[in-house]
Amino acid sequence: MQSLPAAAAFAAAAQQPPKNNVPVKLGFDTYSLRAFKWKAPQLVDYAGSLKLDTLQISSLDEYESKEPAYLQKIKDQAARYNMAIDGGMGSICPSSHSFSKNGPPARDRVLEGLRVAKGVGAKAMRCFMGSSADRTGPVPLEAHMQNTIDVLKSVRSEALDMGVKIAIENHDGDMQAREVKTIIEEAGKDFVGSNLDTGNPLWVVEDPFVTLETLAPYVVTTHIRDSVVFEVPRGAAGQWVVLGDGTVDFVRFMERFRELCPKSSMQLELITGRPPRIIPYFEPDFWKAFPKASGAEFSRFVALAKAGHPYMGAMVVEDVAGTKPAIMTDALKEQQRFDLERSLEYAKKKLNAGINWQVR
Repeated sequence: MQSLPAAAAFAAAAQQPPKNNVPVKLGFDTYSLRAFKWKAPQLVDYAGSLKLDTLQISSLDEYESKEPAYLQKIKDQAARYNMAIDGGMGSICPSSHSFSKNGPPARDRVLEGLRVAKGVGAKAMRCFMGSSADRTGPVPLEAHMQNTIDVLKSVRSEALDMGVKIAIENHDGDMQAREVKTIIEEAGKDFVGSNLDTGNPLWVVEDPFVTLETLAPYVVTTHIRDSVVFEVPRGAAGQWVVLGDGTVDFVRFMERFRELCPKSSMQLELITGRPPRIIPYFEPDFWKAFPKASGAEFSRFVALAKAGHPYMGAMVVEDVAGTKPAIMTDALKEQQRFDLERSLEYAKKKLNAGINWQVR
């Protein structure tokens, strides 16, 4: 019984916020509330009501207009909340499976994204190359990467003139961190940086700490998301969960983040509502997508999986076939709002993230 006070003190210490007090701006990516189908004014007001510092408007479709006067109104609206906006758009690689074939050339799309980002006062614009489908197939991954580099180089002067940095996300299993680093350095790190995503490393058998350590010098904005990773007979399985409910030690992660990325914002991107996804690394065919994978990095992912466990909480699953009843849509909205706000609260109270909520 005499050991109980010491054990309690140890447990309390484990829950303390990171010791490093470097201020970290806190916000969220608008995809977190996708079921609401809100446009920019509603999203800005909602983020402002939560006393957040930043908001990443990650899709051009969330603007009702791309005219300068409208964009100025959004910029002014955010300024009233003392809140900064990050720009955003989708795939910029013309050969990627993720690139919409209906529309203007990739260069024109990037220029439009930069113009919109500049119009709302953004200093960074998130985009991505593709998805896991680009790691296999008739077009080699290296060709997709080169096509992305070429598009980026084609807009260098415009991006520098506008003062907007293009932030490449490690997206949906398209690239490991070392591959994203290659794109940034070959395109030009003076105008290209990283949109660090902490959930997507799972699909390329990468520990999020590896992703952070590799991309830290280039990080300008983020998608912070927690995950459970656990062993299954075929290898491992992963699932995205509310911040603090997962396998990743986010108290330690934030200590490293503050140390390595002291000027970057922390944008939460909550994507709950999806079932566990199998990562079958015991099957030989799996490795055809990763011919240059690092054994040392993979061993860190295996250690993460061995320490993990399935998520046992309740969750409405949105990725189901067929028409959803209205009550399910309402449930998904409530889940997205609740999960985002619960994650923001964890970030504020357990990770000491955010500035506005502490001073206003």
